[in-house]
Formats: sequence, structure tokens, C-alpha cells
Amino acid sequence: GLKPENVIKLSGIGCSSKSPAYFLNRSHGLNAVHGRMPSVASGAMLANRTLTAIGVSGDGDTGSIGLGQFKHIIRRNVPMVYVIENNGVYGLTKGQFSATSDEGQKLKYYGDNEYPAVDLCMEAIVSGCGFVARSFAGDPKQVRPLLKAAFSFQGTAVLDIISPCVTFNNNPESNKSYEWVRDHDSPLHDISFVPQREEITVDYEPGETKAVTMHDGAQIVLKKLAGEHDPTDRMAAIILLERGRTENVLTTGLLYYNPNRDTVQDSERMVATALALLPDEKLRPARSTLDKIVAGLC
Repeated sequence: GLKPENVIKLSGIGCSSKSPAYFLNRSHGLNAVHGRMPSVASGAMLANRTLTAIGVSGDGDTGSIGLGQFKHIIRRNVPMVYVIENNGVYGLTKGQFSATSDEGQKLKYYGDNEYPAVDLCMEAIVSGCGFVARSFAGDPKQVRPLLKAAFSFQGTAVLDIISPCVTFNNNPESNKSYEWVRDHDSPLHDISFVPQREEITVDYEPGETKAVTMHDGAQIVLKKLAGEHDPTDRMAAIILLERGRTENVLTTGLLYYNPNRDTVQDSERMVATALALLPDEKLRPARSTLDKIVAGLC
């Protein structure tokens, strides 16, 4: 297993970004500025390549304000597990559409979503990511091995985990919706509270399609990858995602795998010893060396 002191947990801003507080309490951790977690992760892994990095982000932190940084950390192939808790809504700011909200989705106070959703797995694949997977928070039997595989990958491993927000991303007529509770509640205090819900779990075989009913009565359709899918075929993965979009199903599993890319440490030709662990005599030039450099400029 991993020693907590050898792990760094990173996150941005949002509901998802609270996750690192809930595990490995003896590890390093940092909440970055909104959408800027990849920059901090890049710096940490360049300074100390012995660390194991896990970043937890959301569809807003990654898909909206942080989309540029998301694509560049993939381009550089910084070694880390990049988990996206994707709920298709801005839960922290009370339920607006996010970049991954479905086109045509309706919210009581925000009308209809006029824009197509950003597919973060598609963005990862076309950006050159070597490990791209998608799963559902209610399917721990699938999430667990995908996480284990991601931690063994040398490079940026992206896991898009569909994580339903039962608080905001539901229908206003539901008695479990935010709007209904606000209209029928008689509060004693001005307090924010997310009520506990029964966990939604699914269990289905590879190649099978499964409709999952959410707490508000809405449904999402999941399709677990059939065994014949070749995750090393980049174009096949892109076609698979596009087919899922047109057929209105969510394909889960390991979508694409390519272990042959250099990491950022390889590309920068960094020494084997972590920079943070090098002694001063290795990092700091001698006075005579600096004098020679200055003399050469005169």
C-alpha cells in the first residue's frame, strides 16, 4: 500500500474539492485556486518526483474555469491520478448549469441549457492522455479496480466519475428537490444542510446497458464496456464516446490506455533524485562558478 507521508492530495474549489479532507490524514494536501489545481500538481511533482499525487476536481473546476489547465497537464503528462467528481451542476453555488450539463436540461431558475455538454473523457483523449476511464459512483466494484490501475500508471491518469448531486441536479416537482423543500419547509435557523440519501448502487455485466433511477425519479443510462473493446485503440475510444453521445448512453470502464508516453520528468531530463531532496552543494553553484559566469558577461 501507499504510505500517507509519500502522498500529496490536491484539489481546486467546489464540492468535489472537499474530498481530500476525508482520507489519508497524514499525507500532504493543498486546496488550490479555482481551476488551478493542475499548476500546483505540476510544481509539486517537478520538485519531488518520489511523491504519489492524487488530484480531486469537479466538472466546474476542470470543465469550465480549469479546462485549459486540464488540457496542459495532460499534454505535459504529469504523473498523477486525476479524479473528476462529475455531477453536471454547480452544487457549491446552488445549482447552476455546468460545462458537463446535458443540452436541453431544465432547471427551475435557470431555464433550459442551450449548450452541448463538454465530454471530459473526449477532451482527455484528444489531448493525448494515456489513461482515460469513466465510471459511476454507485458502482464501487468498477471504481475500485480503475483506481488501482490509475495509481499504477506512469503519467496523468484521468478518471471521470459520474457522481449524482441529489441536492440540486434534479426536477423541481420532486419532494427531494431543493426548490420543493424551500417552499414547504419552516426553518428555525438559516443553515445550509445536505440531507443524507440512500446510496444508489448498480451491478451489471460487461456489454450490458443499465438504466439507473435517481432520487428525483430521473434516469441515467449506463453501458459497461464489452470485453472486446481494445483500450489501446485511440480512434476506437473516440468513436465509442461519440456513439454513446448520439445514443444517449454513458459508457463506463477503461476507455483508452497508452503507457508509451514520456512523463514531464522524462521530457525535462530531470535527475533521478528528487529536486527537493538534493543537498545544497548540488543545487547551489560555488562562488567561483558564479564569478566565472559574471566575468564571461563583461
